[in-house]
Amino acid sequence: MSTMPPMGGDLSRLRQLNALTVIKTLRGAEAATLSALAERTGLSRPSTKEVIDELSAMGWVEEVPPAPGTMGRPARRYRFRADGGHLMGLDIGAYHIRAALADLDGNVLAETRRPAHPAAPLEDRLAAIEQAAAACLALGGLTIADLWTVAVGTTGLVGPDGRVIMSASIPAWRDLDLEGLLGERFPCRVLVENDSRLAALAETRRGVARDAKDVVFLHIGRRMGTGLIIDGRLHRGFGAAAGEIVMLPEAGWRDGPVDLNNAAIVPDGLPPEDAAGFTLAAARDGDPTALDAVARFSDKLAIGTAAAVLLLDPEIVVLGGGFSRSADVLLPPLRSRLERVCLRMPRLSGSTLGDECVVLGAIDYAIEHLDQLFFAPDAPALRPPVRPAPSPASLDPA
Repeated sequence: MSTMPPMGGDLSRLRQLNALTVIKTLRGAEAATLSALAERTGLSRPSTKEVIDELSAMGWVEEVPPAPGTMGRPARRYRFRADGGHLMGLDIGAYHIRAALADLDGNVLAETRRPAHPAAPLEDRLAAIEQAAAACLALGGLTIADLWTVAVGTTGLVGPDGRVIMSASIPAWRDLDLEGLLGERFPCRVLVENDSRLAALAETRRGVARDAKDVVFLHIGRRMGTGLIIDGRLHRGFGAAAGEIVMLPEAGWRDGPVDLNNAAIVPDGLPPEDAAGFTLAAARDGDPTALDAVARFSDKLAIGTAAAVLLLDPEIVVLGGGFSRSADVLLPPLRSRLERVCLRMPRLSGSTLGDECVVLGAIDYAIEHLDQLFFAPDAPALRPPVRPAPSPASLDPA
């Protein structure tokens, strides 16, 4: 019985899948030879050569110079052109604005930070965002026209459409179409998400929860929040309100680290933003007053954390945000409290990303968006890396 040859559409689909396999193998990795790529992808060497030629013609892949010290005729090596496009992550908090510029692999090329004030008028805060972004681009030697995607992490309840429904920390954010407003300032796609969720995403992509499937991320600093990863995916809930434990009065999260800020050991005149850190440092040194404040804070932290652990049964709970630097002080009392009520104790760990967790998560969020646009198996036919079209609200700089 004869076998029908593949139809044209089938061959085109096969070529695309092969191309995506090669790109996935090259991304975030060292340059590789054709033989190495064929071995890693399972493709034949001729098929690998054909795919590489096609990707090179598109601009996704390029040949790199031979390794230094190579004797004889060196094998050709190829790399993914991560510098073919650029992304920006923004972390918009009540007291700060961070911007980070990255390539398509998420490697950070430049970072800037600007102070902010919770009560600043809307236009002042938007202007500060533009200034932070412009300074970051200048450091990276790029212009706003070089950006493919801008992803934003911000405090507050953020809806699926990028609208900030409410924000206790930034009054001007309430019922604000932040995605639309920023889309008017950046000539590319703008994505807006809750900062704690993006911090959780960063932790699973490049932090201590890397490759974990089920994660509870505690975003603890001047305020308290959570980000949830379920089955390897960012979990928002039906109305994008998942993880808002701060809304439960019994948890005591709404006032943030008030026990640490108002500890009797805190000296008069110390800036409010330094009070909790002072108490935590004193607790590390064994001061009884500071240890008592940490115990009270841990009681509150454990209520919301235990609820999340009992509900989700995560593989790991990560203490992140500004307080991650004091994980050695906070995790032991948190662990002892969770052990009293949790049926199965997850692994507890302090984040290594610190204050950068949100802006790095924003970059990873932008990468996920572009992966779906270009590199997902169900994406349209692979095309050259031209900057994606902006969202409908964006304005062209020309």
